[in-house]
Amino acid sequence: MNPFEKIFNYQMLSRLDESNAFALTTQERAWLKMLLSHQSAENAFTSDTLGKLRGLLADEAAADIRDIIIEKAKSREKHVYHPMLRSLRRIIAQGFGSYITYRLKHGGMRNQFGLPLKLEYSMVKREWYLLWYSPRSRMLMATKLDNLIAADAVELHADRAASLHRRASELLHNRKQQAVIEVVRMYNEELSRILYAFSCFDKTVSYDEQADLYHIHVTYPADEGEYLLSKIRFLGLRVRVAEGNYLKRRMWESSSKAIARYGIGE
Repeated sequence: MNPFEKIFNYQMLSRLDESNAFALTTQERAWLKMLLSHQSAENAFTSDTLGKLRGLLADEAAADIRDIIIEKAKSREKHVYHPMLRSLRRIIAQGFGSYITYRLKHGGMRNQFGLPLKLEYSMVKREWYLLWYSPRSRMLMATKLDNLIAADAVELHADRAASLHRRASELLHNRKQQAVIEVVRMYNEELSRILYAFSCFDKTVSYDEQADLYHIHVTYPADEGEYLLSKIRFLGLRVRVAEGNYLKRRMWESSSKAIARYGIGE
């Protein structure tokens, strides 16, 4: 059990270094001191932040609930955090290059220079990926963080950095797909619920006042198309694909197979 699991959700990680919040009540301070003694605290905070928090709480009495709370046995689960998230995020924010060392699929490992671009979390595989540009192959690479051994930051000359980012941006743009999802008029009141289903995608909403129709313009990576389809199927009769040939074709295929399975078309 990792008490800092939620730190890595919903962009909280990117806010920790910017805020000066501190627990106010005695119970909050005691609880925080107990959490900071957990081994996962080393990955949740930088050494400076962790040292400062422990210093502020040095005179506080720590809560001890180990004899009160017992965690029941459960199946093994994948956590949404990873020890390298913080260091990779800083490399990306600073625009640095990196010598990336990673394990190969069939054994062995490789060290290669690249430009880290994005950290992506696959909702389908429940795994973190580092998306980076490889100047050697001139391709975008996606490496599981579980296969990543090290990523050493390399400061780049301004011209070199601009050139790499320009090439990477072109590839990222080509990687994106777009679709328009139309909300069926009788379900307009459920717009909030429908938008929540697409919350992990970049999107904008337009409204046709004359037709009283909402259109959700979704931008998604090409390899996340099947996940987007699962959300569309989950919403059922509430939505339909207005634009997006790939999504339309896949919806037609799955519908045809469902009809054939029950012999309705015979």
